[in-house]
Amino acid sequence: MRYLVTARLKPNRGEALERAIEDGTLGAGSIAGDEYEHDMNQARVDPAGVATWVETCFCDPPLEEERPYWEKYFELLSVKDAHSRRNCRHENGTEPWACCDCDCTAKLEQKLANQGESFLARLHASSS
Repeated sequence: MRYLVTARLKPNRGEALERAIEDGTLGAGSIAGDEYEHDMNQARVDPAGVATWVETCFCDPPLEEERPYWEKYFELLSVKDAHSRRNCRHENGTEPWACCDCDCTAKLEQKLANQGESFLARLHASSS
């Protein structure tokens, strides 16, 4: 399933997050693998500093496995379905694990790319 995640970077955690992204340790040990880095590469941030990204997750409840990794750096503000569950082939039972090869994430990320600015660009600028 696809989730739209909104979060605010915790105070004084930007440099640690940037280091974890650069050295490849963001999400180390998680079954989600390199999904964390992908999410940060696609994340957008609004003028108020709220970051938004699309997350693929099969957990119930959503982000159950990923939440501790994100909460090291972010205050998670919301995690909500990015689209109708009845249209998700995994969720409606027509194709198990369909989210792995589905183009839904790319479509949602393209739409999101037109909002705010790159989260990583803002993160790099704030540490310079």
